[in-house]
Amino acid sequence: ASQAAADARGRAERPQSAAASRIIGISLQEAQQILNVSSLNPEEIQKNYEHLFKVNDKSVGGSFYLQSKVVRAKERLDEELRIQAKGDKEKGRKAET
Repeated sequence: ASQAAADARGRAERPQSAAASRIIGISLQEAQQILNVSSLNPEEIQKNYEHLFKVNDKSVGGSFYLQSKVVRAKERLDEELRIQAKGDKEKGRKAET
């Protein structure tokens, strides 16, 4: 069921972004909600990731499940940033020609 939901969300996204959602298993919006970020700001993503990862550490009474969700959300947002950087680079090449 969750895979079907990810596929449905993926159809509304760009092709590369949709592929990343299927591979990682969560959508861009879900990843943003988990890390509590509204935009794809690398500094904000890293700051929130470090905080949430530390707070959910099992050694301080946190949850491994939640910590795993935080890691997956960070991976998804990093992949989206990579996709955007690649797209910007390609747009720059087209503008030069």
